[in-house]
Amino acid sequence: MTKTEKSVNIELLKEKFGQTPFFYLTDSSTLTVQQVNKLRRLFFEAGIEMKVVKNTLAQKALESFPEDKRFADLYPALKGQTAILFTDKASLPAKLLKDFRKGGATKPAIKAAYIDTDVYFGDDQLEALANLKSKEDLIGAVIAMLQSPAQNVVGALQSGGTTIMGLLKTLGDREQ
Repeated sequence: MTKTEKSVNIELLKEKFGQTPFFYLTDSSTLTVQQVNKLRRLFFEAGIEMKVVKNTLAQKALESFPEDKRFADLYPALKGQTAILFTDKASLPAKLLKDFRKGGATKPAIKAAYIDTDVYFGDDQLEALANLKSKEDLIGAVIAMLQSPAQNVVGALQSGGTTIMGLLKTLGDREQ
């Protein structure tokens, strides 16, 4: 690879890292070509981009970002063959990897995952990553929790209102 090609690849990776809030570093070194093609198709249909990269180029692209992004935490995972999964949904790649590995396969393995400045290391994090709630799910849960007490208060007032109104009507009828 020439110096110009390396520069172009680094710039493309910088763009992807800058645009994508979540990505996974995986090892798919023992997969056959047929398995890799199946995996790529699975990811493509789910809207996940799979890119096999040279570790040095990925690290150079990551080094160009400010320290508050915490990309430096990922450098130890950039060893051996690396495929990067770029996604907009934090848990989707983990769910797809779990489904793909149901037959007893151990690869592709998760080296690391970057989720909103948090870094998850190792394949033992697969279950935790697969169970992550999306931002929309969390917002919905918070809204539901906030609505629940208000609904209880309104319900109590309405039921109490009919009771009080009935009581007042009965007392009013007795006076006459």
